[in-house]
Amino acid sequence: MVQPMMLAPPSGVGRSRYSWRISTEGTAAMTEPHRIVTADDVPGDARHGAAIKALLGPKSVGATTGFMGVGTIKPGEVIREHYHPHSEEFSYLVSGRLVATVDGVAKELVAGQAMMVPIDMRHRLHNDGDEDAFLVFSLSPLAPRPDLGHVSTEEAPPLQEG
Repeated sequence: MVQPMMLAPPSGVGRSRYSWRISTEGTAAMTEPHRIVTADDVPGDARHGAAIKALLGPKSVGATTGFMGVGTIKPGEVIREHYHPHSEEFSYLVSGRLVATVDGVAKELVAGQAMMVPIDMRHRLHNDGDEDAFLVFSLSPLAPRPDLGHVSTEEAPPLQEG
């Protein structure tokens, strides 16, 4: 049996934003205003190479401090070199393998490994393998405006006619 109970909210957060519940086992869990989002709920974005999806962020759930997403990088695909002037980027490779080039140094990233890219550090991901690579990533803090969050340093290849 779950009984509603109000606990003190995090520092600086008004009581009206969060409600908590206590289970009979005594564990606390936030019940509102959380949102559950699936990859099908958000559009893909391939402006920087391989398609990524920002699952949890300002647009999808009203996040105010960062965002989290996923990406499937197919064999031969890249996420072109870029940097984030306001955010650190945290990535975890769920499956596959990638070559991560950070500040000009290329290293292999394999399933089960994570990497952190500091603010202002150029980075690029390339799938030079023969299977899809599935990546979970998060950036924080948010840039002051979305157009200031991502700076491309590698041009997109020209479109091929055909």
